[in-house]
Amino acid sequence: MTYFSFDIVGFDLDGTLLDTSGDLAAAVNHALITAGRPELSVEQVKPMIGGGARHMLKQGLTATGGYDEAMLDTLHAKLLAYYEANICVLTKPYPGVIEAVDALAANGVTLGIVTNKIERFARTVLDQLGLTDRFACILGGDTLAESKPSPMPIHEMVRLCRESGSGSGRAAFVGDSIFDIQAGQAAGLPTIACSFGFLMQPVEELGADAVIDGYAELLPTLERLGA
Repeated sequence: MTYFSFDIVGFDLDGTLLDTSGDLAAAVNHALITAGRPELSVEQVKPMIGGGARHMLKQGLTATGGYDEAMLDTLHAKLLAYYEANICVLTKPYPGVIEAVDALAANGVTLGIVTNKIERFARTVLDQLGLTDRFACILGGDTLAESKPSPMPIHEMVRLCRESGSGSGRAAFVGDSIFDIQAGQAAGLPTIACSFGFLMQPVEELGADAVIDGYAELLPTLERLGA
């Protein structure tokens, strides 16, 4: 194929490209155990993911008895330290991710990542999985002054991808949470929601332009949106 509908495709990370739920749940539970709280299952933690580690911990603490800001600060630091030391024990790409991103690249598409994960953590996990070089830019929740659902990091991702060789081409964004879809829409991009991600609500309620149930559907869906 010599022409593709989009020149830039941006992705969220957790729940979109990577299933990080096992390692994130372990980090949450480490913090909860430290506070004498009961552990949560991976399925309980999944809907808490997407707004960054502090947001995730707040929900975990709320679900197990509440918190005050001093407790949150202390446990947040413990969660981050544990996660950094155990960042890629269970984490893996979703089925078909590598094939899909490589197919996009083969069609001349420049790829970027916009996550609410701390940038150094995002880079570490991508490095350990051997995926970093596939992306022209990796923006974390602490990279800029604002994070998703603000459109600021989406705009910055598009700018950086264009500087990497995609000119003024069209862009789309792929994610699994309301933060992703709202950010992409606010930036004026077509959005695709992943039904297999860490959903906080039914995927149909996210308001995305399209939904995929697996990565085999990504390129045909982008072609349809770009037609």
